[in-house]
Amino acid sequence: MSNQITTDICIIGAGPVGLFAIFEAGLLKMKCHLVDYLPQAGGQLTEIYPKKPIYDIPGYPIVGAQELVDNLMKQAEPFHPTFTFGERVETVEKTEDGFEIITHLGTKVECKVVVIAGGLGCFEPRKPAIASLPTYETKGVDYMVLDPEKYRNKKVVIAGGGDSALDWAMFLADVTSELTLVHRGETFRGAPDSAEKIKNLHEQGKLDLVLKSNVTDLMGDGKLQRVTIETLEGEKSEKEADYFLALFGLSPKLGPIANWGLKVDKIAIEVNTRDYSTNIPGIYAIGDINTYEGKLKLILCGFHEAAMMAHSAYEIINPNKKATVKYTTVNGVQGF
Repeated sequence: MSNQITTDICIIGAGPVGLFAIFEAGLLKMKCHLVDYLPQAGGQLTEIYPKKPIYDIPGYPIVGAQELVDNLMKQAEPFHPTFTFGERVETVEKTEDGFEIITHLGTKVECKVVVIAGGLGCFEPRKPAIASLPTYETKGVDYMVLDPEKYRNKKVVIAGGGDSALDWAMFLADVTSELTLVHRGETFRGAPDSAEKIKNLHEQGKLDLVLKSNVTDLMGDGKLQRVTIETLEGEKSEKEADYFLALFGLSPKLGPIANWGLKVDKIAIEVNTRDYSTNIPGIYAIGDINTYEGKLKLILCGFHEAAMMAHSAYEIINPNKKATVKYTTVNGVQGF
């Protein structure tokens, strides 16, 4: 994906409500680009509980969280959405023709309408308390894996004891030249089967497993070269490392959204229930990120909000035209 994108609607957040908004916008011939700080589509469903059963989606007595995301992606396919993953939207600026959105990595999106579908907000990494950590961010420190090939034939130290740390340790064992997994506990919080596989990889010599320890310092000349590992008893040792992956999970925060001039109640954006528009014309908020009297934080309610938003957005993108309801039972789904 290039660093300059032009689209009709920029959707901030690629969770289930954001993904369904692609479909509703597509029915009205509007193009969407989605930006999400997570490395893939799905939001909380994919990142936190992909195997969780969901019971309140119409037409599905039960559907798995990841299955729902996969189906929403397939539903959106005819409308050819584009995505920017692993980037956090920092600024939203009004322009003569709409808005310019800039991410923390410099990607620019020009659009006529902005839709905030950020769920509980921006998921930010939980960072360990290491004084030297900020020095090596983007210079050897990563909080999520976007491209596993980045670590091929490199020396990598992973810290963490949950599913994400275990899953990536298993995968990267065959990619890196040297892999170390550091965990402050003696047992893992992740799936027992994954923990067993990690121990087997350690016994096979494919990774170094360091338990009851923490990474406490990072060192290098311009970029990361070594880490300090300290046991709970205070014994320290150094290990060479090209990359340090701090995989301690993600926590939801309102993040930069709080600085965009929107009316916010605690950590939610106030909207008009006629079309889920915010106090800034051209900016909408749908899903768990918004608030209004009687708000229910349910996926199916977010789907309704996405439909209402799309018809309102159509009138901004197509002045002097009124959107007509597209009955898919009559017209089918006609992509671009």
